[in-house]
Amino acid sequence: MAHVNQAKRPLSPHLQIYRPQLTSITSILTRITGNALIVATVLAVWWLLAAATSPEYFATANAVATSWFGDLVFTGSLWAVWYHYLAGLRHLYFDAGKGLDIPTAEKLGWGIIIGSVVLTVITIFLVQ
Repeated sequence: MAHVNQAKRPLSPHLQIYRPQLTSITSILTRITGNALIVATVLAVWWLLAAATSPEYFATANAVATSWFGDLVFTGSLWAVWYHYLAGLRHLYFDAGKGLDIPTAEKLGWGIIIGSVVLTVITIFLVQ
C-alpha cells in the first residue's frame, strides 16, 4: 500500500472539457430556484412586518417592494415558483420509474423551462 502506482491515468472531466447536459442544468436550477425563493420571502415578510410596525417604516419597505428591485425580485420569484413546481412534478414522474430515458428526460427538461416562462407570463397578465 505504501507504493502507489503513479500510472498515467486520465483526469476526471473538468468544466472546461465537460459539456453539461440539459438534465444536469435543470437539476441545478431546481436547487437554485428553491434557495432564491428565500429572497422574495424575506422581502414579503419585511413588508408585512413594516406594515404592522409604523406608517413611516411601512413607507420605506413599500418603496423598496414597489421599486424596480422589488418588481425584479417578485417577478423572478414568480418564475422560480413555477419552475420549482414543474421540476417537482417531473421528479415525481421520475420517482414512478417513468421518463428516465435520455430523450424523454430532455423533453421534460425543455418542458419545464418553456412551461415555467409561459406560466409566469400568463400569471403576470392575470394579476395585472
